[in-house]
Amino acid sequence: MNSLQLSHRLVPELTGKLRSRYRVLQRVYLHQPIGRRSLAHVLGTTERILRADVELFKEQGLIDVGPLGMSVTEAGEALIAELDPVIRALDGRHDTEHVLARALGIEHVTIVAGDSAEDEIVMRDIGHAAAHTLRSHLRLPCTVAVTGGSSMAMIADMMPRAAQPQAIEVLPARGGLGERVELLANTIASQLADKLGGTYRMFHVPESLSKATAERLSQEPSVSEMVQRIRGADIVIHGIGDALTMARRRRLDDATIELLRSRGAVAEAFGYYFDAQGCIVHVMNTVGLRLEDLSGIRAVIGVAGGAAKGAAIRAVALAYQIDALVTDEGAARAIIEQCQK
Repeated sequence: MNSLQLSHRLVPELTGKLRSRYRVLQRVYLHQPIGRRSLAHVLGTTERILRADVELFKEQGLIDVGPLGMSVTEAGEALIAELDPVIRALDGRHDTEHVLARALGIEHVTIVAGDSAEDEIVMRDIGHAAAHTLRSHLRLPCTVAVTGGSSMAMIADMMPRAAQPQAIEVLPARGGLGERVELLANTIASQLADKLGGTYRMFHVPESLSKATAERLSQEPSVSEMVQRIRGADIVIHGIGDALTMARRRRLDDATIELLRSRGAVAEAFGYYFDAQGCIVHVMNTVGLRLEDLSGIRAVIGVAGGAAKGAAIRAVALAYQIDALVTDEGAARAIIEQCQK
């Protein structure tokens, strides 16, 4: 039994206060700069209740208060990082991470509190945790390939800005979806490179192509050179999608969607659709990273949250090796329940 557990037995209210203050400080960090009224709304409390914690944080040099609101100082960021494993242990998430890692065969699993499908704030937690996971895998010089989507956009948003330039090249793993520009892999690659102090390259190729067009494009020297750079990346960080949701986002025709449904597709990643056992049931004609390329990449990081994503996460973990997973409690519970059945 460690000292924290002993303290909890003697002063049980201590851990409750620790959790409460950690949550307040973390929310300031995730939403900075933020005013006290907005923070109270985020936490579902009142400004009066927050006042004592905010004053304490100011006295301890953990936050700065400016015209735009409160921001966490370097000392505050360091404290959040030090307390994170303690809070995960108190919440039981540390044990759940080990259970999930064994169930999925993934070396490193990080679970944030909550369910991102029910609370959009949890997605910021996932982005912050995924940014930390990515930074922990960087070995300079290196190349990072990133896919598109809302999870990846949140990582770029939550990534701390590097103090100086770094030998990091960020590449889009594939062509872009026909959706909002801020969710495109090209956009996210440029934003992530800016935060990391690195460089980036664009890949202006549509994601969904006919087989003949994909083959012709692959033979173009500039496209071929870019594809080889992507396939030689040191790190790949990608989102995991629900199969039918992604099919609709890609505007696949009704016949293909019905095919996916009939074959039991539950997951999508890199343009591949998988059933619950991790078997490929459909492949899009694309130019970019292929499933077989992943075996030669040093670190593959998957990011997804929400209970509805549980089946998709488990399917891709069965389909190919993931080295690190960042998810939330909603997805973790769904996966563990599925494994127990």
